[in-house]
Amino acid sequence: MHRVLLVDDEVRVVRFVRLALGRSGYRVITATSGDKALRLARSFKPDAVILDIRPGTDGFEMLSKLRSISDMPIIAVSTRTGIADKAIGLGATVYLAKPFKPEELIQRIDALLAPESGP
Repeated sequence: MHRVLLVDDEVRVVRFVRLALGRSGYRVITATSGDKALRLARSFKPDAVILDIRPGTDGFEMLSKLRSISDMPIIAVSTRTGIADKAIGLGATVYLAKPFKPEELIQRIDALLAPESGP
């Protein structure tokens, strides 16, 4: 079972994403603050991270910190427009605009965590 760390401060988003990922066989742990996210990234050792780049917070700094401790896939999500290039430049594996359909998020995670195809 793949482990996913979800970093978001919106309770309804956390519930929605946790439910969708759980139904798809993922184990999800959540953090609502950057400090907690870093602690969990070190101890939980997730296979992937979903990181909300929120207005009014320095999600870009959190993205850089997460990238500095691991090469795990990081899916940056946000309602902000025009930040995809910056997020990718700072280490996000992919960017996904909010709102998104759960199927789209699951497809992205599945693709990122799929075993490499043989020759």
